[in-house]
Amino acid sequence: MKKTWKSMVGLSLAVVLSATALAACTRVEPAPSAKPEDKAQVTPAAGTLAEMKKRDKFVVGVKYDLNLFGLKDPGTGKVEGFDIDIAKAIAKKVLGDENKIELKEVTSKTRIPMLRNGEIDAIIATMTVTEERKQEVDFSDIYFMAGQSFLVKKDSPINGIADIKKGTKVVTAKGSTSAVNVRAKAPDATVLEFENYAEAFTALKAGQGDALTTDNALLYGMAKQDPNYRVTEGAFTEEPYGIAIKKGDQEFVTLVNDTLKELKNNGEYDKIYEKWIGSKPAK
Repeated sequence: MKKTWKSMVGLSLAVVLSATALAACTRVEPAPSAKPEDKAQVTPAAGTLAEMKKRDKFVVGVKYDLNLFGLKDPGTGKVEGFDIDIAKAIAKKVLGDENKIELKEVTSKTRIPMLRNGEIDAIIATMTVTEERKQEVDFSDIYFMAGQSFLVKKDSPINGIADIKKGTKVVTAKGSTSAVNVRAKAPDATVLEFENYAEAFTALKAGQGDALTTDNALLYGMAKQDPNYRVTEGAFTEEPYGIAIKKGDQEFVTLVNDTLKELKNNGEYDKIYEKWIGSKPAK
């Protein structure tokens, strides 16, 4: 019996040692690095156009606080404006239905991060095209040309940038080109920045500022909300609005540009412009 037990132990030990040796000889080595030609065959991530078609919806970042361009009705929850109609035209071009859109609120501060994080497909939110912003996003062709001005009380002595002097308090939105421009043009003024233009307008009406500055197209919408305020004549900058798209997504940039050209060629752009701005665009 002892002999049989010893034989079994010896046999088992031999099997274990053989298996260990075999495992050592057949150890799986790390996969070799891909050759240049293999890397070229890697399928790239789907672009904006493919994602839109997959979900059957255009998710777009818009403003909720700018009358004429993007304003949310607190009663109905509906968001309307110039930018919204442009977004609908793109949805119709890609998905065949202008109602296949999902609107997400953005501010001047949050819009680029939301685009880069993939929360939205594009930004259509009175966004001025600048060289600095071009480092982070791509832009469509210009779809609206505005100019920066001021909103003041009707009896205010302020009539333009020349009247913005030391001691003048100017309110605007965080992350906007308006804050940068007014500091450059009127360096002695005190500039107060708020989260969005709705808050800035509230601050102006509360007496925290002497003037509110942003693009004149937006200021006209604010003046329409409250007839006690007026927009100063003349603009001291040019503010070309573009639709912001993820950096490198040339396919979607081309599609958006084609849509804008179609709108202008078939007269739909003029209708949208007149509907919200009150006049036809200058040719």
